[in-house]
Order: sequence, then structure tokens, then C-alpha cells
Amino acid sequence: MHSPHDPYVRVRGAREHNLKGVDVDIPRDTLAVFTGVSGSGKSSLAFGTVYAEAQRRYLESVAPYARRLIHQVGAPEVAEITGLPPAVSLQQRRSAPTSRSSVGTVTHLSDSLRMLFSRAGEYPPGARRLDSDAFSPNTAAGACPECHGLGQVHDTTEELLVPDPALSVREGAVAAWPGAWQGKNLRDILDALGYDVDRPWRELPAEQREWILFTDEQPVVTVHPVRDADRIQRPYRGTYMSARRYVLKTFADTKSPTLRAKAERFLTSAPCPACEGGRLRPEALAVTYGGRTIAELAALPLTDLAAVLDGGTQTARVLTRDLKSRIAPVVELGLGYLSLDRAAPTLSAGELQRLRLATQLRSGLFGVVYVLDEPSAGLHPADTEALLTVLDRLKAAGNSVFVVEHHLDVVRGADWLVDVGPGAGEHGGRVLYSGPPAELASVEESATAAFLFDESPGPARAVREPRGWAKVGPVTRHNLRGVTARFPLGAFTAVTGVSGSGKSTLVGELTEDLAGVDRLVRVDQKPIGRTPRSNLATYTGLFDVVRKVFAGTEEARARGYGVGRFSFNVPGGRCETCQGEGFVSVELLFLPSTYAPCRDCGGARYNPATLEVTYRGRSIAGVLGLTVESAARFFADTPAVARSLGTLLDVGLGYLRLGQPATELSGGEAQRIKLASELQRGRRGRTLYVLDEPTTGLHPADVEVLMDRLHGLVDAGHTVVVVEHDMTVAAGADWVIDLGPGGGDRGGRIVAAGPPERVARSEGSATAPCLARLLP
Repeated sequence: MHSPHDPYVRVRGAREHNLKGVDVDIPRDTLAVFTGVSGSGKSSLAFGTVYAEAQRRYLESVAPYARRLIHQVGAPEVAEITGLPPAVSLQQRRSAPTSRSSVGTVTHLSDSLRMLFSRAGEYPPGARRLDSDAFSPNTAAGACPECHGLGQVHDTTEELLVPDPALSVREGAVAAWPGAWQGKNLRDILDALGYDVDRPWRELPAEQREWILFTDEQPVVTVHPVRDADRIQRPYRGTYMSARRYVLKTFADTKSPTLRAKAERFLTSAPCPACEGGRLRPEALAVTYGGRTIAELAALPLTDLAAVLDGGTQTARVLTRDLKSRIAPVVELGLGYLSLDRAAPTLSAGELQRLRLATQLRSGLFGVVYVLDEPSAGLHPADTEALLTVLDRLKAAGNSVFVVEHHLDVVRGADWLVDVGPGAGEHGGRVLYSGPPAELASVEESATAAFLFDESPGPARAVREPRGWAKVGPVTRHNLRGVTARFPLGAFTAVTGVSGSGKSTLVGELTEDLAGVDRLVRVDQKPIGRTPRSNLATYTGLFDVVRKVFAGTEEARARGYGVGRFSFNVPGGRCETCQGEGFVSVELLFLPSTYAPCRDCGGARYNPATLEVTYRGRSIAGVLGLTVESAARFFADTPAVARSLGTLLDVGLGYLRLGQPATELSGGEAQRIKLASELQRGRRGRTLYVLDEPTTGLHPADVEVLMDRLHGLVDAGHTVVVVEHDMTVAAGADWVIDLGPGGGDRGGRIVAAGPPERVARSEGSATAPCLARLLP
């Protein structure tokens, strides 16, 4: 029997996911890091077992209402865990923040600032006190009625809409109009309305140009299209829409990021004339604190905001002290350059993750286990020191910090290592080592040991000669000010720099229109789906072939089952209780809703009759339960499936299950699935691949596999550009573009560009010393 003050969290018989009856003891009040290749089972141990059990115990102690649902939510598969305190999890969110979300809302600092203005603000004589909601641009009580709380109004000009006035309307003078048939329709409608569409734009009378571009009228006319000899075109009724109206409507309504970005090129945005960009109603902007409005304070960098806050009255002193203590950890994590009104979609994944970490730091909890998912994701090596300081502070406050991590500097900073492996999926799931980091060196099976203790530079690699150059810029966007960059074609380029230096903004300017590029493929970390209905098999298209295989079996033909019977997205073959999701959403009153396995099909997704049809002894649900690696052996003689599975193996995803729901995949996994489905297509022309931090969530051993694949694309004549913090990737590149020197206003310019050796010698670059350590 352990004493209640057991200094260890003791896990016995953990079988969650691929864990093979794991027993492990982890000391409390330490920084313990879980390592291992991707898919080895470290997240299953840290999150799926330790954190899940702590959460289950917490729920057990709450209301009977919740207890009724606990058994449905599912306890982790573990014999017992002792010495386990309450736990707080900090996972990387996969969801993209909305445009109304800001630094202030993510950190909850806005709430404190609004409270300060409501309770201790200086009101005009005779004005009534406002509730804190009246200071929020995201509520009806606070938002400026003119711009709906966005602070900006959008419009356009003739110069933007018609970049080349020498062209006629038929030749495409109005660049903002859509392409293909929709643009042709608008030109035909103008022709039918009596406008000269063949005369150069600059020769048209001013009032005609004004009407074509800016009218709010939408006249309807009968259009008689010019007849092509090879096809009959009937007259149709067409509605005219001016270029300004089309651009504003597309920008406001479209769900397509590409169309929205195209529309944005033709827009000017100016501060709203009613609130002058303050986003709030006049009565809220009339209240000041220290002579400034809430909008002016929210626009200050956090370091400056902390400096101007001081309390006069007792209420003000309490509120400003609280605000300053909340700002301190954000500044400590290197994010002092951000302002509260900075929109969340403009932040990098690393910045968002660290903002959440800073928010936790301030909570002042004591005696809990913090379980963190790769806090170094999106962090430049130069910033790792600050992260380790913060983790040490959490520990010093009397907490245990359990971190799932691949970044070797964080691993070296640990007090205790739990190495899981040796391989991924069914080849992993064992604890190879649990103890102080130094002694891992003697564990031969460990893939981590090979990288952790070998700090010698990699072999020298010949830099490729580019077949041309793609020039981008001058770019003025976010914190980039007139930046021009050259990217070598037919080579591998790494874009480096500290968080917030402008890397993603710069590569976002790469387009298909660049000379020497036939097509552009952007591979980002957005989820491949938002519900369990979307999974690896459906996203890559291999499930269509698997369903055909099942429909072709003798049993299926005898029963008259077609391909549709084996889809879990349509009625017929699926389980109707969960409508083919395999999970039902459980709403918990006081917590986010969670998914629990369906009680009728047990997560199989199909009804019993469908599951009676088997192929080589497996039902369709059995096939969805296979890992990519096992499925590759199972379907070795079905070429269409084997090709798809082969590319997934090539990018190191052999451990994922075919039916693994999109909700369980990390950003890095989603990105590699997109890359794999791109690789399995026949290659057409010279492609430019743009990847945003492709090594996120990857063990150094998996990074090597992925880099071989990407260098293979370059050897085949394509161009690869990666935004990257992993210095081994930058050291192996042909060309490095380093931005900085800092983040936010202190960044946004190119500090150095050239082959890795040249960048490693440049002065004033945060990347140079980190890169130099890895070069021979």
C-alpha cells in the first residue's frame, strides 16, 4: 500500500491504443518528458492514460448528472494509477481562430481591461456607468453599428479594379471580375446594355467608366451570345453586377480562402469613419483611463501597456495589479511585441500555443500535473531557453510538468525521461526507458538516444544549382514593409526566423503566376475534417477502391449489395444510431462536448448485416481498423490501394489506422496526409510545393524520412519551399532566407539569404549561431 504522499505517479497495465500493458513510475514535482518516434504511444501514455484518468476521477467527484455519462465517455484502459494529482491538459488546438478572436480574447486579458474601464474608468460628466460588455466589440452592446465592431470598412478604386487601362473590357480590363464563363457573361451583359466593350478602357467616357465599376444598379437584360460555329447558344436573361459590388460581395460571403484572398487584392481598407477604427460605440470610447481610451490601450504592445498601467483608487489598484501579473508571463515567453487587438488568425501556431501556456501560468494552481503537447511547436531554437524557464516556474510553484516533446533542447532540459518505442503503431507501445536523461545513452533500441547524444554536424551536402529564380515583392503586409525576396527554382529553400518575424506572410505571397512554375501546391496544417466522419481512408480516396473490392465479393453480389452499401455516410449499410460516425456526441453541461463510442455498433460504424460480408476474413470495419502498414500487406495485390498506402508509408504515417477520425489527428499528421495524397497523383509539370513547418510533431528519425521524400521531389525537377524552425532541415537546404531580427515590429525584414554556410556566418541573425552548430 502506497502512502498518500507517494512521490511517484505509478501506472500499471496501460493498454490504451497501442500500449502493451505498460508499467511505469514517474516522479512528481519534476519536468518529465515523454519521447519516442511519431506514433510510438507517448501521447497515449501521457494524454490517453495519465490525463484521461485524472479527468475521469475529477468527473467521478462531481454531479450525479455527469456520473451517468462517465461510463459512456470511457475510462482509459489501465489496471491502476496511484499517486495521481488533478491534471490540466494543454494540447495544441487544431481549430482555426475566427477573425473576431484576438490576443486579448485568447489570453482573457481583454476581460480584465474591460472590467478596469467599467469599474475605474473616467466617465464624462453626467454619463451613466457602463457594464463591461459595453467595452467589447464582439457584443451588440459594445460594437460600433457602422462597422459591426470590425474597425475597418472596405472599398475599392478604379486603379485597383483596372490595372491596365490600355485593354478593352473584352480583353479583360476589369481585372477584378471572375474568370471563365462568369466573367464572359458580365462582358456580354455590358455589350447588350449598349457599352462599347472593344474600345480601350482609357478612351471610354468618365461617366461610363464610373457606372461600369461602381453602380449599385443591377439591370436585367436579354443577352444574345455570339454564336460559336460548333455549339448552339440560346439567349438568356443576365443580371449586371458592378466590379465594386462583385468584389465586396465575394470578400464578405465566400467560404473559399483563395477567392477571398483574390478579392482582397482589389480592396482598400480604411478605419471606420464612425469609430475611427476603435470598433466601439461612441459612449464606450468616451470613457478613458489615464487619459487613453480602451481602443488606444489595446493597440499598445504588451510591454508598453504594462508600463502605463497604474492604479489610483483602491479598485483601480486591484485591477491593474491583476492585469500586470497576467501580462508578465506573456512577455516572458517572448510575446511582448503583440498588442491585445492583434487578430488571432494573423498569429502563428507557435504564438497561439505560447499565449495559452502564459494564461495557464497565471492561474496559480498548486499540486497539479500539467500535461503539455509539444510546447516548443513553432518555436525558434533561440526561444527555447525562455520556454524552459517558464516550465521550471510551473514546477517551482509545486506542480508536476509532463511534456510530450521532440525538440532535443527541451528533452535535454528534462529531469526525467520516459522513452516509448521502439517503433510506431504495433512496433511501439513499450516503455524502453524511464529515468534521468543521461542514462538513456545505454538503451540500444531507443531511436531518441541516437539523436540526443550525437551532436556532431551532419555530412556536407552539395548545394544544387537553381534552374532560375522566382522573385516575390515588394511585399507590404502584416509586419513586412516593402520586402523583396528571391526563391531558387528546382532547389530546396528553408525560410527561417523567430516566431512572428514574418515567415508565413512572405511565403503566402508565392503564387502560381510566377515564371517557371506550372502549378503550386500549398500543404498546411489545417485539419482534414472537423468530425469523426472524416478520416484518413476517405480523405486520400483509397476508401472508394476498398468499397469496390467489398462490393465485388461473392457474398455481396449474392445479397445484391452495391458500392453504396459499404459507405458509412449514406443510409443502407451504416449503423443508424450514430449515422455511421461510430461515435455519438455527449453534451456535458459544464465541459466541452465529447465523443463516445456508439453503444449499438461499438464504434464499427456499420449495421450487423453489412459486417457479415468479409474479404479475406475481414469485415469492412475490420479493414478500417488496420494500420496503414498492415493494410499495405493486406492489399499488396490491389494496385490502386497499394499505391495510395505506399505514399502514406513514405511520409512516415505507417502507424495510423485507416479509419482514424480526423478529430484525433495532429496538425503535423494532417499536413503529411495532404502531402501523401498530393504525391500519389500523377505529377504534371514543374510544381512548387510550399510547406508550413512540415516537421511539427515529428521525431528526428521521422524528420529524416520526410526530408528524403522532399529532396526526392527536388531531384525530380520540382521546387520545395518550407517554413521551418528545425535547424537540421535548414542545414540540409540549398538556400536559406532568414527573417527577423525579432518578432512583430522588431522583425519583418530579410536579415540574411543564401546557402546555409553563408547564413550561418551572418551578423545580427538569431538563426546563424543555431545553424552554425550543425554545419561541418
